Amino acid sequence: MDILGISVTEWVGYLASAAVLTSFLMKKMRTLRIVNTLGCALFVFYGVLLDFSWPIIITNVTIMCINFYYLFIAKPASE
Repeated sequence: MDILGISVTEWVGYLASAAVLTSFLMKKMRTLRIVNTLGCALFVFYGVLLDFSWPIIITNVTIMCINFYYLFIAKPASE
């Protein structure tokens, strides 16, 4: 299925890229990590849509784990 001549898989990739890029515009580290995690989750979905592109999936799951660690386990640093 195409939307404006672009496949749904590509749209997911573009949306994931936009979320990751947007995360780096955040001033607060917590907000950066939340938005970045959303982008990483979209990239994992994108990797699955690409017939399980393991480099994309493994990298983004790892980044998500790091973000979860700093969001929920590590003591928050003063921002």
